[in-house]
Amino acid sequence: MKLISFRRPDGLPSWGIVKGDGVIDLGARAPGLKHALWAMTSLAEEAARHADFPLDAISFLPPIPDPEKILCVGLNYVSHIKEGGREPPAKPIIFTRTPSSQVGHGEALVRPNASETFDYEGELAVIIGRRCRHVKKADFEQVIAGYACYNDGSIREWQRHSTQFIPGKNFYRSGAFGPWIVTPEEAGDITKAHLMTRLNGKEQQHATIDDLCFDIPTLIEYCSTFTQLEAGDVIVTGTTGGVGAYQTPPLWMKPGDTVEVEITGIGILRNTVVQEGA
Repeated sequence: MKLISFRRPDGLPSWGIVKGDGVIDLGARAPGLKHALWAMTSLAEEAARHADFPLDAISFLPPIPDPEKILCVGLNYVSHIKEGGREPPAKPIIFTRTPSSQVGHGEALVRPNASETFDYEGELAVIIGRRCRHVKKADFEQVIAGYACYNDGSIREWQRHSTQFIPGKNFYRSGAFGPWIVTPEEAGDITKAHLMTRLNGKEQQHATIDDLCFDIPTLIEYCSTFTQLEAGDVIVTGTTGGVGAYQTPPLWMKPGDTVEVEITGIGILRNTVVQEGA
């Protein structure tokens, strides 16, 4: 299944299931998608219904608009570690994003007035399906609701103010999440999926998910050890080589650009860029 959060044609927020070129509206069943992730069998039964709206009539929201936690992993692709001239980290590097720092598919990313060093980072997002703690690697599949595309948009100048990444990763509407969540049985072997980022149609990043330094089971075990994971929490697994900061000259996103993050078997997350206040 493909699970989605969206605004209906009348402007009301809702959530549901993507069916072909339409969406089944399940907003009456729960206040938000994260509250329904535990009921996958019941949701699958709803997929037999007719679509309520065509996809081109709705506006996309981040698949989980209000996650309790967005945990992001830094320096987690071998190719990205190499392009920065670094050594692989001994443990996962974790930082956080806030829900207000992200937009949905088709919404505009905002380049802040504070800096022009606005960089793309195409990533795979893992969405947690139920409350869990101390998850062993062998059991990781039991707690995953699905996967989505993520653009961990970064203001590099602010990211480098200290060893803590958080300021550069949390500018208002600087990242993107979507277009939907694809459940594991539909996504298949996610480690073989291709992750690509295109800026104005030109491919800048391309890797397979198995280039991760710390794989998905390791990340879930690690994160669930130091915090209790909740349904709807998001683990953003890191970006591959090809970021704008390491190109010559640096390749920053600017107003008028279009950036796409594609993961095979998941979909394409597409956003334009606007200037803050424009």
